[in-house]
Amino acid sequence: MSQLTEVMITDPRWDALELEALAETACLVALEISGVNPEGFEVSVMGCGDARIAELNAEFRGKPAPTNVLSWPAFDLAAGAAGCLPTLPKADFPPESIGDIAIAFDTCQREAAEKNVKFNDHVTHLVLHGCLHLLGYDHENDPDATIMEDLEIKALAKLGIANPY
Repeated sequence: MSQLTEVMITDPRWDALELEALAETACLVALEISGVNPEGFEVSVMGCGDARIAELNAEFRGKPAPTNVLSWPAFDLAAGAAGCLPTLPKADFPPESIGDIAIAFDTCQREAAEKNVKFNDHVTHLVLHGCLHLLGYDHENDPDATIMEDLEIKALAKLGIANPY
């Protein structure tokens, strides 16, 4: 199987965490739990700090503040109505990007401490969450949030990570 994720580190604090392995596992499980064969797909993940993610959040969402994770889907796969499943992608060769994810070290570290969870587990959850967004899942309304959270809980359980909700 080919590598699913391509990771770019812009904040050296990520180096000690082995973000590459965590991102690969999280994205692989996100696709599999959604019923998508990961062969033929790629996800780009950037490990950055709060300053960089605040810039990205301001530029793309008009919110000039740091956040934990951002995602940019390559395709609009969103469901047509609340509570419906997204249109999931089919494998294409050569590998095709399904989108990009950025994750902020500072915010993730702070949230993990506040929630009293392992940093690695929180990062895995957030990358998985971002990957589900790339697949068209969302949490803008209660029916969609229920679908997405149920998938996250199942995926995290598969990885031995407790339900974060």
